[in-house]
Amino acid sequence: MMVIPLLLFVSLVDPVRSRAWCAPSQACDPRQRRDAGGRGGVYEHLGGAPRRRKLYCASKFHLQIHPNGRIDGSLEENNPLSIMEITAVDVGVVAIKGLFSGRYLAMNDKGRLYASEGFNKECEFVERIHELGYNTYASRHHSTEQPLPAGAGSNNKRRASIRRQWYVSINGKGRPRRGFKTRSTDKASLFLPRVLDNKDHEMVRRLTDSQGAQKPTRGRRERRRRRHRARKSRGWQPAQP
Repeated sequence: MMVIPLLLFVSLVDPVRSRAWCAPSQACDPRQRRDAGGRGGVYEHLGGAPRRRKLYCASKFHLQIHPNGRIDGSLEENNPLSIMEITAVDVGVVAIKGLFSGRYLAMNDKGRLYASEGFNKECEFVERIHELGYNTYASRHHSTEQPLPAGAGSNNKRRASIRRQWYVSINGKGRPRRGFKTRSTDKASLFLPRVLDNKDHEMVRRLTDSQGAQKPTRGRRERRRRRHRARKSRGWQPAQP
């Protein structure tokens, strides 16, 4: 009978032993990491390789990013502009990049979605998990601050307020909605991250092969230009026949 109280006493006196499950080469995080599949949770896969997914909206459109900066939805099942690279930039915060367009999904201070050539703070979205595997993506830096109704907040003289988030949203016509008009419960704001199928992987492979074939060609051209400039600077001229 004295064994259980003794074990409890040892665990309280020696807190290091209670954290022995952590790997010796890693710092223990006091927060328990939530399962990414839990309701109302957030993804906490910080860093690492980007996830390649297609974001299928509950309005039946795939989110796509065009090279000209346009954002809209596509009904096509295998559209290259719908293949995204989702990369974690912070805990629960991601950047979404079109693999074929090379542009980042972004939302400006007016709630408009656009495709940015480079990564900036408007490209950061809070990724949150909802029921049935759907996710929402809310702008990290843009939102609407609304005062609470009278009596809903504290009794302080300063009236309390809440921040209403702006979400990525594609309506029933495949057009993006302004952020301040969206809610997390709207069908247009719910996205299902779909794993790439065989046709998608084939398109990605062709893109990778074409990019790899272009690099040596550019390198040879650059070397020719350098040799030409060097000869020109030395006053070199080809021999006359």
